[in-house]
Parts: sequence; structure tokens; C-alpha cells
Amino acid sequence: MSFLKKLLLNNRRLIRFIIVGFSNFIIISLTVWIMMSLLRQGLYESNVCAYTLAICSSFYWNKRWVFQSKGGNVKREITLFLTAFGCAYLLQVLFVFIMCELLNLNEYLAQFLGLFVFGAVNFLMNKFVTFQPRKA
Repeated sequence: MSFLKKLLLNNRRLIRFIIVGFSNFIIISLTVWIMMSLLRQGLYESNVCAYTLAICSSFYWNKRWVFQSKGGNVKREITLFLTAFGCAYLLQVLFVFIMCELLNLNEYLAQFLGLFVFGAVNFLMNKFVTFQPRKA
């Protein structure tokens, strides 16, 4: 595959990944709002439900649309997907901690920049680990 073709394919995947991420933001926001405002549920219950829905949606769309993983061991992919999510989240938290506590950066700016850390780690782990065909 030519370099240009690989670059275009990776950019298309990245754009699709960003779209899925934005849709997860919408799912989380709406679910939390509906559960807290309309259903009078607590903050933590609402967040657990919202993130569960978003992670399920994210797995489905990343597998089918972003990385177009055919076949594969779904249990393995789910485990690796959740591992990628956990690693990305931990690195984001570490980044925010370093930016705020050690470099005295504004908390909101650090949190915003941390989203890019989360997204990059999550994208790369899913691209190169989660949705890669297993070698025999």
C-alpha cells in the first residue's frame, strides 16, 4: 500500500474516531441530564449508566466503523478495549495531576488538554492492539 493511501486511510480512521468520541460526549451528557433532571437519580448512578452506555456504543462503532474489524474474538476485543480505555484514562489523570500540581496549570485547561492525551492513547491502543487481527 502506498504511503499516500495509508495516510488517507489513517486520517479517515482518526476523523471517524473523533466523531465516535463526540457522539459519546452527547450520550453521556444527555443520559446524565435525563437521569438527574427527569428521573431524579443521583450523580453517581447517572454517571455509571451514562458511561456504560457510551463505552458500549464506542466499542460497537469503533469495531464496525472506525477500525472495521471483521470477525475476531469479541471477548478478547472487549477485554483489550476496556484495557485501552483504562490505560488512556489513567494517563489522562496522571497528565492532569502533573499539569496542575507540579506545573501549576489552570485545572480547566489541564483537564481540556488531558482529553487529547486520553484520545491519543485510546486511538493508538485500539488501532495497534485491540482491533488488530491475531497472528497465527
